[in-house]
This record gives sequence, C-alpha cells and structure tokens, in this order.
Amino acid sequence: MLSWIRNIKSKISPAWARATLFLAIMGPGVITANVDNDAGGITTYSQAGAHFGLATLWIFIPMTIALIMIQEMVNRMGVVTGKGLSDLIREHFGVRWTFYLMLALLATNFGNIIAEFSGVAASGELLGVPKWITVPLAATFVWALVIAGTYASIERIFLVATLFYVAYIITGLRVNPDWANVGKALVIPHITPERGYLLMLIGLIGTTIAPWMQFYQQASVVEKNIPLKDYRFSRLDTIIGGITVSLVALFIVVVCAETLFVHAVRIDTADQAAKALAPLAGRFASLLFAVGLLNASLFAASILPISTSYTICEAMGWESGLDHKFGEAKQFYGLYTALIAIGALFVMLPGLPLISVMFFSQVINGIMLPFTLVPILLFVNNKRLMGEHVNSRLYNIFCWTFVVLVTLMSALWLILQFTGKE
Repeated sequence: MLSWIRNIKSKISPAWARATLFLAIMGPGVITANVDNDAGGITTYSQAGAHFGLATLWIFIPMTIALIMIQEMVNRMGVVTGKGLSDLIREHFGVRWTFYLMLALLATNFGNIIAEFSGVAASGELLGVPKWITVPLAATFVWALVIAGTYASIERIFLVATLFYVAYIITGLRVNPDWANVGKALVIPHITPERGYLLMLIGLIGTTIAPWMQFYQQASVVEKNIPLKDYRFSRLDTIIGGITVSLVALFIVVVCAETLFVHAVRIDTADQAAKALAPLAGRFASLLFAVGLLNASLFAASILPISTSYTICEAMGWESGLDHKFGEAKQFYGLYTALIAIGALFVMLPGLPLISVMFFSQVINGIMLPFTLVPILLFVNNKRLMGEHVNSRLYNIFCWTFVVLVTLMSALWLILQFTGKE
C-alpha cells in the first residue's frame, strides 16, 4: 500500500500526496487509543461522573498529554528498531524478568477481556437480546474476523469502528451541560484526600493509559513496516488518537455528571448508566449510550486478545502477526482463540462478580503502569537502539515525573486500603 502511494506521488499534487500517505499510515495510533474507551473504561468514566461530578476532569489534560507522549515513544521505538516491546524487554532484561512481567500482563489483560464480553452482554440486554445469544455471537464474530483477515483488512474494520464513538459526543451535546463549569473543572484541580476519590483517579489513569497499549501499538507499527522517513505521519496518527479518546471520555464523564450526579444516582456499570439516562436525558440518549457500549465492547474484545497474543509471543520468541496464517503462527492464534473462548465462557457463568472484575482491572492497569513505563524510558533513551531519535531532556522530565506521580498515587491508595482510612 505504502509503495503504491509513493509510485503515484508524482501524478498528484503534493498536498493530496501527503494526505493519501497519512491515510495509508494511519491506524496503530488511532485504534490503540480508542480501544481504551472499552467496557471497563466506559464504566470507569461513567462512575467518575456519577459519583464525583466534574471533580475528576482536571486530570484529563495532563493525562492526555502523558498518553500522547508515552504512545509516541513506543511508536518511535517500533519504527526505529523494527522490534516489538516484548522483544526488547527479553533482549535487555532476560527471560526471568520478562516471564514475570508477561504473567502479570496476561492476568491483567484477561480481566480486561472478561470486562469486554461483560459489556457485550450488558449492552445486548439493554437492546433486548439475552447474553446467551450476544456473547457467543460476539466471540465467534471477533474470532473469525481475525482468523480470516489480514492486518490491512482488519485495520480498516477497526478504523470504521472508531467512528461509532461519536454516539457519546452526541449524547453529551443532548444533555446541554454548563460548558463554563466544564471548562473550569478542566483547568482547576480539585483534590480530595479520600480513598474512593484516589482510587477513581488511579482507575482513570489506568483505563486511559493501560500497559497493554504500549505493547500493542509498537507491535502494530512493526507489522505495518512504517519507514522512518514517513514517521511524522505516524506521529500525527498517535496525536489524533490521544486527543479523540480523551474527548470521548470527557463527554462520558460530563453526561453522567450532568444527569446522574445531580440527581444522586449511584451506578456500578456502564449499562446501569445507560438505563438511568432514560428518565433523565431521554430514551434516545440512553439508546445512544447502549449502542456506544456495544461497539466499544466488540472493538476491544477483538483488540485485547490480539495485543496479549502479540505480547506473549514476542516475549517467548514465537512467530506472531496478523499477516501469518494459522499454521505459520500456531501459538499466536492458539492463544488468541483461548483468550476469547475462556473470556466469553467466564461471562456466561452465573454469580461471577463482573462489576468488581471490570473496575479493578482498570485499577490494576494503573498500578502496573510504572513497571511498563520504566523499561520504555530506558529503551527510548538508549543511543545504541535509537541513535539520534532518543528523547529530549524536556520529554524525559515530563515522563519520569509522570511515572513517579503514578507510583506515589498507587502506593498511597494501597496504604489507605490496608489501614482502612478514608
């Protein structure tokens, strides 16, 4: 695709040539970022708005900047080194350290996969379809999509899926919030030294900048084989992805703050938020919220097993990639199949505490994030790996400060949790 575009560059205007090349390169950044607005993420954003109003919005601007910078680093590493993040971790830290990190990521990602199929079940029931129909159908659909497709065809489908997140923006506009108050909440920090509030901040960071994202985006860039000379377009893809995912998340918080919070409606899941919106914001707003949840859950139920398979197979040195056939990458597709099958089966089991699984998977993401970011920062500043493409001093100051702050927040929450203090 990229080579074909370069061949026709001389026949079209420079502006059209650049636009066409960007559209061909676009994908890893936008897709990776938007998968973050999955069932677990929508639940977390809905709870943030319903339980704390606009009080958590101040974290969105620094969180978005951090998201873009972190994903840009792994994007740059993928283009420059041609290797996935798991590959680099194994090469530089050895098999033992890699094994424990992969085990932790596998457990965390599996919790997230269960959350996605929970979202499918919940949104299906909101639309009048029982989970014993929606969950098996969704599992079969996402499995067949990846098994039968190529990287290029699957990426195009995922890019179309990102367009459906506009449902949350439309819902936000329909509730007609006080945008002056929203603007103030975005720029004026509101910090409450309570365990629940701190837990929510960690959950917001964990669902917006999840560890799986760094592994998936770097692997996607490597598989797409983006040349270094076209990196500016890949960087733009990452920036657009970071902004759009945060914008959608912001609208979810605002919708729930302006409807559920002001009426003291408490929720535990995104589907409860959709139900509660009906009498407060109208049936159409509730339906949009439910459709958005179904799209997000299906989207992430495809991506998260792929990301996990990439991560584990790279770490073990096994063949991986969507352009390989099943017989050429048996471990990759076998793990992908197992994650989907077991994740869907878990959701079908009666009595499983899905609410706890969904929310705490996001919190664990936040706690694990420093363990992923530290190796990334070490790699991206290694001149033998990156040459002249290492981080600038200002870039490093911001990223290391973010790592320290997330680590301190996680430690403080654990202290409050074990001491029982509110």
